[in-house]
Amino acid sequence: MTRAFIFPGQGSQSAGMGKALAQASPAARAVFEEVDCALGEHLSRLMFDGSLTELTLTENAQPAIMAVGIAVLRVLEEGGIRVADTAAFVAGHSLGEYSALCASGVLTLADTARLLRLRGRAMQAAVPVGVGAMAVIIGLDLETVLAVAADAAQGDVCEVANDNAPG
Repeated sequence: MTRAFIFPGQGSQSAGMGKALAQASPAARAVFEEVDCALGEHLSRLMFDGSLTELTLTENAQPAIMAVGIAVLRVLEEGGIRVADTAAFVAGHSLGEYSALCASGVLTLADTARLLRLRGRAMQAAVPVGVGAMAVIIGLDLETVLAVAADAAQGDVCEVANDNAPG
């Protein structure tokens, strides 16, 4: 059987994320400490006890989601499940691609945290908070989604950004 480790993209953040894992595992706690050190701030405090509004800011959500993914991976490694020995593939969706690069050893944890902070800030600057939105449409073909977007635009911009359908 071929196995893969898959990491999530932005949108999977939640208040309190990683807190129970950090409390239960020294390996997980070490990941959060290394990310905090790399960023020069206590992102883990925001993740564990901060507001969802602040955590959801792209500059925070991206390194936070990656940190939880790598923390889970390190806990698995403590139990003897190593990426190199277990998985034929490591992948991720959008931001998750960076987590996959870190998980496979292409990027260090500290470099990944700093890179995602920079990426998050750039993305946030491109579309300021409160401007624009994104929605997921499941079960429709691309042609129908394009028609829905055109109808929803009502003179403004409403575009299809991703087509993740099998076709």
